[in-house]
Amino acid sequence: MTSVSLKNHRTSASTRAAVRRTALSLAQLVATLLCCAISGSVVAAPRAQLTPGGIAILPLGDFDSRPSVTYGDKRVLTVQHEDGWHAYVGIALSAKQGAHSVRVNGGDVQFTVNGKTYLEQRLTITNTRKVDPLEQDLERIRSERTRKANARLHWSDELLGFDFIRPVTGPKSSSYGLRRILNGQPRNPHSGMDIAAPTGTPILAPAAGRVIEVGDFFFSGNMVYIDHGQGLISLYAHMSKMDVAVGDTVDQGQKLGEVGETGRVTGPHLHWSVGLNGNWIDPALFLDAP
Repeated sequence: MTSVSLKNHRTSASTRAAVRRTALSLAQLVATLLCCAISGSVVAAPRAQLTPGGIAILPLGDFDSRPSVTYGDKRVLTVQHEDGWHAYVGIALSAKQGAHSVRVNGGDVQFTVNGKTYLEQRLTITNTRKVDPLEQDLERIRSERTRKANARLHWSDELLGFDFIRPVTGPKSSSYGLRRILNGQPRNPHSGMDIAAPTGTPILAPAAGRVIEVGDFFFSGNMVYIDHGQGLISLYAHMSKMDVAVGDTVDQGQKLGEVGETGRVTGPHLHWSVGLNGNWIDPALFLDAP
């Protein structure tokens, strides 16, 4: 994505208000010009990053209607820009370097995945049961794994939201892709972004969508999944409070709940994940570049 000060403190209130309105109008105009049209609305695109955990943005050309695009056996999000249709392919963190391809109306479009080295993170979890679950916990964990997979792989045809805002204000405390060592034991790499914030901090929907899963999960604590359409899924974990229910539609900026430290945590924060075509990818690609 491509992306003034007033010094006269004696300016009248009406003049200051007019200036603020003008600045806001200019900001809105700039945002509009930096976005592209889709289905009568305006959306901003995420950034491409051709690495494991990244996004391949592939120009497909002109079609009379939305083309059928698959990556492996998963359907792929497609958007019509002014210069034709584009596919937004989520690349798995486990993806191999080299040539990959998507099927487009029966033909192939290729792209290359480059290598990327992610750092290691060592954490000490005081609740050791969250690292080495008891036998009585395993049935619950297996059941929750099925619910999580169903939410991650959810598909709906309508694209509801594509232009993301940051869900919580706070410093990034843990990045996507980190190789996790918990209490000295290797675990799966980090599948999202952690944002540190005090318990009770509001969590806002980064884009419009529909709530498809809500619950208290063994490892993730209180968690909400949102379907933004066409396989674009976001989740919010370790919440202290959840203000939405399955089936709710949400607008960008609407409160989903509050930051907490439920589940397996070392302190209050939001774990935020974003998925495309069933793969968790780096949420930072949906935000303004640092």
